[in-house]
Amino acid sequence: MPQIIFLPHDELCPEGAVVQAQPGTSICDVALQNGIELEHACEKSCACTTCHVYVREGYDSLNEIEEGEDDLLDQAWGLEPDSRLSCQAMVGEQDLVIELPKYTINMVSEHH
Repeated sequence: MPQIIFLPHDELCPEGAVVQAQPGTSICDVALQNGIELEHACEKSCACTTCHVYVREGYDSLNEIEEGEDDLLDQAWGLEPDSRLSCQAMVGEQDLVIELPKYTINMVSEHH
């Protein structure tokens, strides 16, 4: 079973985390199942960018990016070549290293 290393994030995961992930599960679901409160304003329907993450290692093991996700990523804060929407990125067979962006664009934050 692959593992995901979530790099430390000041608010969401101060210590970082190393968790096991079932292949075929979204990165967002893995984070939420392990107490990392990753925002997902659209309820994981690929309609926003609040669950944007950077895949620092293992990017090529994820499912291919689809057009809807690719279009939305253009609107994400801090877009980088290894950016994905965690609700759409499904864990493959390789380990991953995930960095959570410092900021997100969320017009309807669940925490405010």
